[in-house]
Amino acid sequence: MTHRERLLRCLRGEPVDRVPDFEFGAWEQTIERWHNEGLPKEYVGTDAAIDYYFHTDNTEYGPMPYVRTGLLPGFEYKVLEEKETHLIVQDGDGAIAEIMKPEYGASIPKYLRFAIETRKDWEKIRDERLNPDDPRRVPENIEELCKLTFDADYPIFINCGSLYGWLRNWMGVENLSIALYDDPEWVEEMMEHLTMVMLKVYEKIAGKCKIDMGLWWEDMCYRQGPLISPAMFKKLMVPRYKRVTEFLKRECGCEFHMLDCDGNIHQLVGLWLEAGINVMFPLEAAHTDAYKIRAEFGKKVALRGYFDKRALIAGKSAIDKEFERITPLLKEGGFIPHTDHRVPPDVSWENYRYYRMKKCELIGKEYREGNQEPIAKPKITFLA
Repeated sequence: MTHRERLLRCLRGEPVDRVPDFEFGAWEQTIERWHNEGLPKEYVGTDAAIDYYFHTDNTEYGPMPYVRTGLLPGFEYKVLEEKETHLIVQDGDGAIAEIMKPEYGASIPKYLRFAIETRKDWEKIRDERLNPDDPRRVPENIEELCKLTFDADYPIFINCGSLYGWLRNWMGVENLSIALYDDPEWVEEMMEHLTMVMLKVYEKIAGKCKIDMGLWWEDMCYRQGPLISPAMFKKLMVPRYKRVTEFLKRECGCEFHMLDCDGNIHQLVGLWLEAGINVMFPLEAAHTDAYKIRAEFGKKVALRGYFDKRALIAGKSAIDKEFERITPLLKEGGFIPHTDHRVPPDVSWENYRYYRMKKCELIGKEYREGNQEPIAKPKITFLA
């Protein structure tokens, strides 16, 4: 099977020659550690180091109609002040934050100011950075890129974006939560503008290409549940998602939409499905039960991730037990396993290599490292 055929059949829960091989990357500090433990120095990047050293399916892509639906231009990342162990920076979302210097480790940023704290801030960003007619949102060779999508042997994705997650980054969780209570009309106005940007950009490719999957990012859940009530989610967000997913299905044949959200997503899965978003990722094992989602929604919802990254810290026995835990999902189909978030720096190179070898064995893929030919053939293929 081609990469495209394999992924689409797997997401539908249909038989495949092997399960697709994706990973979710690692922290920058993790890659640095692995360089000292055996990963060749030429393999760099929090995603690329893993994908290219282990030859995952993430390396098997080609040109596609990349479009830009977010801030354009984004904010410049810059250091505003340097302290002994910390930096004051402006990030790509315009927030001012204090962060730990990389040589001292990594920590959650301490935010000092957000890009949007008043309606005037929003209007400035809306007019200067969220202009739907900005010609840079679509590549100059979009017509040529669209033609390639029909015969490509790799999946074709399109960036959709976010309704809550981007606002959270621009405003902060607390400020956005207060606005949802005090001024929901303003929040709805911002979500409507983001939806309008997407649709106006997609009009440029309507009827001209074949899209397989839309990609969404909405980190809007914590360990107990969503940061917005399901009722408000249903009112503000579901209709806007549907306008986008239905447009892309009608005009570009888009069958799948994948949602990236950490935390406990159970209260929102059914609403995302109602909105046309039907692939859940990365399914953090500490907070979300993929078996519960499968029992409730069957293969209407495809699943990605769910391998508890904490098992990589514990060692080989824990890795084996974790694969045993998720094996029934593999047997059912409609599930692509990988770590349920980026690999943290307390995971050794030896443990990660073991995880990769066991995973390839499980999904029916030959195991490779670096420039070597396959060094281990799969013993099990669940879906032939």
